[in-house]
Amino acid sequence: MAVQTPDASTTLRDAAGYLTVSSYHVWSKHREWDGPILDALPQGMRSAALHAVAAARELASLAGGPSTRLPAWRIVQPPSASHLLDDYSEAQRRFGVPWTVLAAVNLVETRMGRVAGLSSAGAQGPMQFMPATWHSYGLGGDVHDPHDSIMGAANYLAQMGATLAPSSSHSTPDGLSRNPRLDRALLRYNHDEDYVRAVRNYAAMMDDDPTQYLNLYSWPVEISTMIGTIVLPAGYSQARRVSVSWWVITHNPDSLNVS
Repeated sequence: MAVQTPDASTTLRDAAGYLTVSSYHVWSKHREWDGPILDALPQGMRSAALHAVAAARELASLAGGPSTRLPAWRIVQPPSASHLLDDYSEAQRRFGVPWTVLAAVNLVETRMGRVAGLSSAGAQGPMQFMPATWHSYGLGGDVHDPHDSIMGAANYLAQMGATLAPSSSHSTPDGLSRNPRLDRALLRYNHDEDYVRAVRNYAAMMDDDPTQYLNLYSWPVEISTMIGTIVLPAGYSQARRVSVSWWVITHNPDSLNVS
């Protein structure tokens, strides 16, 4: 796949990433498709697909349904995939938290740094810290700096128990290796079981096949709306939430990816 080829052009990788995540998004809405699609996929692609679709279903539950408004965010170009991978790897060496878990948290929180803005709860930065938590675990860094934010997240998760050493080796029915310590740490990071499972599924994709990192890195920012899923491109910037209808009317429809 183009998204898993290191020398693929940015344009090709972005296009392939959009098609990949859109396919998973549509599939996730139809559980009756699971069997036929898995039967049609090559054996080597099935594990990643299962984890991706499971994560999509978990995040859809977490999001609470289609929105009539688009968020008050800025969408920016993230650091390069290689730059972020260096940061995740450094954090793993320093704190013992698996790099795949840090990448998965970064993906779920801000699409690896594409989303710049406060969460609905007031969290900040690429790894989305509440101010008080950052003060305690941010190591004196800048919460908006990708490197500092990743180090702070690794520090927090390590102190909550999310280290490389597993607590148990057997698997759950959904195919995830069981690690209660990691699950508890992630639940402290975001107190929602669906969030924990989504992060674990994305991390499992990269654990099984590290080239999936480039796939996940290429995924754009998507918002599920009443008219379909809208992709927010780099350059999107709104100081307040705006209606989906206004956005569609005032922007060139050809520039939107609606599915």
